[in-house]
Amino acid sequence: MATTTRDVAREAGVSQSTVSRALNGDPRVAPETRALIQAAAKRLSYLPNSAARSLITQRTDTIGILIGEITNPFYPQLVDVLHDEFTLAGFRTVLLNERADAGRADELFPQLQGRFVDGIVIANAMLGATFVDDFHKQGIPVVLLNRDVDDAHVDRVVSDNTGGGEVAATTLVELGHRRIGLIGGPANASTARDRALGFERGLARAGLEVASRRVGEFTHQSGYQWCLELLREPAPPTAIFAANDVIAFGVLDAAKRMGIRVPEDLSVIGYDDIEMAGWELFGLTTVRQPLSQMAKAAARMLIERIEGRVVREPARLVFPANLMRRQTTTYA
Repeated sequence: MATTTRDVAREAGVSQSTVSRALNGDPRVAPETRALIQAAAKRLSYLPNSAARSLITQRTDTIGILIGEITNPFYPQLVDVLHDEFTLAGFRTVLLNERADAGRADELFPQLQGRFVDGIVIANAMLGATFVDDFHKQGIPVVLLNRDVDDAHVDRVVSDNTGGGEVAATTLVELGHRRIGLIGGPANASTARDRALGFERGLARAGLEVASRRVGEFTHQSGYQWCLELLREPAPPTAIFAANDVIAFGVLDAAKRMGIRVPEDLSVIGYDDIEMAGWELFGLTTVRQPLSQMAKAAARMLIERIEGRVVREPARLVFPANLMRRQTTTYA
């Protein structure tokens, strides 16, 4: 038979109500009494009934983390930091690997209805995703991480994607490149939109335009497929800016298949600076967004909302993006 709070109370020599208050963190319980009760619970191998505790606290101590394409190494890097931060704060995490297109919350994510979670971090929202505000209206705190949704009434943590795109363009121009290609991400992703916008602005300042452009998904296949097309053009680009590192890896593979030397014949810049980008095998020049810092900030903002420690209007926290110069870029 499972140990109950009544058993713990008998062992500690206190009332059952005192045990309940102590185990739920009630500050009215004296520290020495709490220590006595915790010791008794440990001796009896007492495990709290999380369902019962949820009825009392109206919390599940569970956070939902919504990502897309778990095979993309970008997302596990974020999830690892989020999991650690939430665990330290006493929360469990539930991972949802789902598309986050436009639609209502109850249609797209029925498993999150009924206050199954105390809050949600959404890392893959698309532009026009109305479900973000649906959760907000239900009273479920939400933080958007990495992706933005225009006019969403929730906290957001992003990098300066426009500035990052400008940095990539300026770097290639300074290296003497004039025929510069762009392989972008989905048009309905804020990251793809803003990086392309910044890139175009950076080129425009030098009196240039994007020489060749393709738009696809944030995948290796997209980079590989579109790079093959660009390199077969009559006047192929001497440099390519890829909207994320995974696309850039596809570009490198396509160049190798075509016998194009990187960086001697083709300079390549990615975006994100995931861990793989720094491996000697790739040595990818890329625009770095501080993923760990961004994930920690998102976790902190969500916990503050859940615990009611902030009542301010939703905030938008923007982290700087900086170029990491490695071995895939050189002078034209």
